Amino acid sequence: MVKIAEQTSTQVATQMAATAKKRRIGILGGTFNPPHLGHLVIADQVATQLGLDKVLFMPDAEPPHVDRKIAIPAADRVAMVKAAIKDNPRFALELTEVERGGKSYSYDTMLQLTRAHPENQYYFIIGGDMVAYLPKWYRINDLLKLVQFVGVCRQGFTHESPYPVLWVDVPQIGISSTMVRDQVRRGQSVRYLVPTMVDLYIKEHLLYRD
Repeated sequence: MVKIAEQTSTQVATQMAATAKKRRIGILGGTFNPPHLGHLVIADQVATQLGLDKVLFMPDAEPPHVDRKIAIPAADRVAMVKAAIKDNPRFALELTEVERGGKSYSYDTMLQLTRAHPENQYYFIIGGDMVAYLPKWYRINDLLKLVQFVGVCRQGFTHESPYPVLWVDVPQIGISSTMVRDQVRRGQSVRYLVPTMVDLYIKEHLLYRD
């Protein structure tokens, strides 16, 4: 179910009407270290509920967060994302951040994409836990002019935001990349946590082993 926060419903409705003729493209960014079934469920649910034409999975080159994650090389993460999404024609890979390199700031990326593809209206998908941090995002007010934020509902997090966030209910999948990496390190199965081809890639390339 799609929900619009009361304080921003008029803004969102106006923006959606103004962009009705554009291609509706979702952006799901992340480190994807590794990609798992939770990522795929989120992308599929948001695409279906909002009627998106595509969802672009966009791996970052170097996470900009202060508590930076230790990530494997981008080439491995890109290969796993490609394997994870290949059977869904609605999904595609976006390599703008990887090809640019360095720290990945959403504003820089979306400015580049909107200039290159003015025919698209972008829906930037984030977890409900991230909505509270939007005021701290780099050039957030300028970013809001480029994208429509989509918040994935998560239990225990408020839907209130000073920004126009479109909320989407998604089945709760208790899987995280950290969980998958820990399972692999302990020699445990990650079957049904990640797509089969991702599981095979991890094994073949001996990823996440101490």
